[in-house]
Amino acid sequence: MPAGGARAATRRAAHGRVAPAYTNGYCSHMPDYHDDLRLGHVLADAADAATMERFKALDLKVETKPDMTPVSEADKAAEELIRGQLQRARPRDAVLGEEFGSEGAGPRRWIIDPIDGTKNYVRGVPVWATLIALMERGEGGDRPVVGIVSAPALNRRWWAADGLGAFTGRSLTSATRLRVSQVGRIQDASFAYSSLTGWEERGKLPSFLDLSRDCWRTRGYGDFWPYMMIAEGSVDICAEPELSLWDMAACAVVVNEAGGRFTGLDGKPGPHSGNAAASNGLLHEDLLGYLGDSPH
Repeated sequence: MPAGGARAATRRAAHGRVAPAYTNGYCSHMPDYHDDLRLGHVLADAADAATMERFKALDLKVETKPDMTPVSEADKAAEELIRGQLQRARPRDAVLGEEFGSEGAGPRRWIIDPIDGTKNYVRGVPVWATLIALMERGEGGDRPVVGIVSAPALNRRWWAADGLGAFTGRSLTSATRLRVSQVGRIQDASFAYSSLTGWEERGKLPSFLDLSRDCWRTRGYGDFWPYMMIAEGSVDICAEPELSLWDMAACAVVVNEAGGRFTGLDGKPGPHSGNAAASNGLLHEDLLGYLGDSPH
């Protein structure tokens, strides 16, 4: 999004004016997330600039967190930028971020992963992204309603909002609608995963290996990317055994709005189970049959 467009979008978002980007026949009686989606793009623009400036920097500072995962100065800077803009544009909304925790309360909460794929980032691998989601409290609990996944080193961005569909492109006005695949048999499915370690710890490694043998193709893309490929229709199923809310919230919106399903390994919808199973919908019960935590 050009800088001028970003500034204009910030002003519109801050003042609560709505300028719909998509035509949707049933949108009029649903909550309107156009402004939140526009603000999400502005936040992603700021994060992209910060992360790309330090990507592959020889003097990049990297620390090890208590959970033994790395965090770079770019992770912290990007989250601080996003929090600062949210404080100005949405001061009443709560925020949860990977690096600086939770602040605020209320029915609306922004979920931030400043760099999903930090290990890739610090090694110069371009597969990493900033994940930004908005969650709203409803009768069934908190659910993600807006999601932006921005991978500037890949020159890619994906986004979605509840009832508005999922898209990819360079801006809100230059976008392609996302649709999941129509693959209906595990034997024809492309399966993406992150690593084997977590499945072994869950006692699911034999089932994981069975699935990898039974499906057509397996690839260890990892992090945000397989969920975006499910939304695009180029991957059919993926699962991860251990995740945090900020890893999943934005991805869940994109997958669901593209026509797929996003649940925990327990089959519960949404990003609340501490792990994930995502699919084109047609293969979801099969996926849970291999890797799920309970009979389906």
